[in-house]
Amino acid sequence: MGKDGAGLCMSRMQARKTFTREDLALETAGVECRKDQGVIDEIPSAYKDIDAVMAAQSDLVEVVATLKQILCVKGVVLEG
Repeated sequence: MGKDGAGLCMSRMQARKTFTREDLALETAGVECRKDQGVIDEIPSAYKDIDAVMAAQSDLVEVVATLKQILCVKGVVLEG
């Protein structure tokens, strides 16, 4: 399990063994991001469910807005 509060629910290695590029494409439909083998471990299913994480902290936080991801940038190489 990940070390941070809303982090991974499995190891990155387990995610790479469990999911395929097709799984990644399906789960990130509508999100502009890489969908290649190099980022399989970033698949949403490898992470804890954010609603469950927030519910577990309901005595500490008040949800005032819910955001929808539309872009994910990882591994950008800047040339110059």
